Amino acid sequence: MPTYMYKAMTKSGQIVKNRVEANSRQSLIKMLKNNKLLPISIEQLAYRSRNAQRKRKKNVTDIQEIMKNVNTTQLGEKKKNLTTKERINLYLARTERITQRDIVVFTQNFYLLKKANFNNIHALSTLIESTENLSFRGVLEDILAGVEAGESMYTTMEYYSNIFPYIYINMIKVGELSGSLTNSLEQAVKYLDDTQAMHRKLKAILIPNIIQFVLLIVMLFVGTLIAIPAIQQVFEELGTQETLPTITLWFQGFLNGLIKYWYLPTTSIFIVIAGILFYIHTPRGKYNFHYFKYKMPIFGELIFAIDFSRLMKAMLLNLKNGMRIQDALDVSKNVVQNYVMLSMIETSLNNIITGSSWIEPFEKSGLASSMITEMLKIGMQTDLTEMMEKLVEYMEIDIDNILNKIMKALPQIVYAIVGAVLIFFVLVVLVPCIQVYMGNFLFSAYGV
Repeated sequence: MPTYMYKAMTKSGQIVKNRVEANSRQSLIKMLKNNKLLPISIEQLAYRSRNAQRKRKKNVTDIQEIMKNVNTTQLGEKKKNLTTKERINLYLARTERITQRDIVVFTQNFYLLKKANFNNIHALSTLIESTENLSFRGVLEDILAGVEAGESMYTTMEYYSNIFPYIYINMIKVGELSGSLTNSLEQAVKYLDDTQAMHRKLKAILIPNIIQFVLLIVMLFVGTLIAIPAIQQVFEELGTQETLPTITLWFQGFLNGLIKYWYLPTTSIFIVIAGILFYIHTPRGKYNFHYFKYKMPIFGELIFAIDFSRLMKAMLLNLKNGMRIQDALDVSKNVVQNYVMLSMIETSLNNIITGSSWIEPFEKSGLASSMITEMLKIGMQTDLTEMMEKLVEYMEIDIDNILNKIMKALPQIVYAIVGAVLIFFVLVVLVPCIQVYMGNFLFSAYGV
């Protein structure tokens, strides 16, 4: 008997959720109404046992079968006499890592096939034949088996969350639930491309500067622990009255204490990190951590803009397919992972049920700009779908502008940090070296 997760409202306005078994969706709706409950949403749960079995296998059997076929077709009778090189190649092929590029290529090709009116089974079968990564081919065959058994693609993808990103899976989920899988795939392709482009930009800025920063730290520590004691020894042997700079002596003492009592800072750091991790895994801590993501310097505004834009795009797809605002918002929340945004969505859904404005929670949060909320209000008074199309275009431009600002400010911040470390290195290590090179301490040593 199918299992359903329902959300309903009592006569007093209280929202209740529960998981029940029923013969069909219609019979469950009838049962809820007989119990004086107003159904809000009903979702059929997937058959977990079959999927769980697939997850435990991790497609090892599928990949081995593929390798047997490969061996049979390519090696024939020479299968038993594999060379060392062939054995290594086969092992590497069997354990090949699934990369982000594999997912991007799959999504692009799947989108093109769906655009050409391929059904899911035909499209997946075609892509499996052209997939060279044997590990990824096994995953796709698992997804195909689920689709052939009557399941949605996203239900199988959820068991491969280590391969498919959370947002990606929920984009597919929204597309399948709303009947707009082709449009969701288009969004998924753009999401993957934008993510890769952003990562490339950040790496181009951060990696060279991080390398410089690490090298400066190493030089600072090595210079303080090796060069400075050598200079002090020279001063002592010659009996000069010259002394090293105060900042050099302070930092040397600090490092010596750090080395002697290394267990104290190590334990303190471990306790602090463990405390933070424990806190952010509590419901309140996770909410506060997600709120910090939206308010953090530099990246906070961008993170909120991306999440809200993704929510609006999903809602737009659902509205175009004839969904009510309440249902469109309820389905679209799957593309959001941030607890703060999810709480605003839940408040919006409750407002719709009680007859209040669903835009109000976003407006009161102080995170959404007045332009965004005003465009939504105008859309409610005119044509919401048309206004949301304009809103999505506006937010795309806004995200690009925020990203450009970050890319301009980030190098300056990184350069400032590296520059501060460089100045400190000069004062602590290079100034004593220059002092020795100039030789002024010799006058003091000989009483001149």
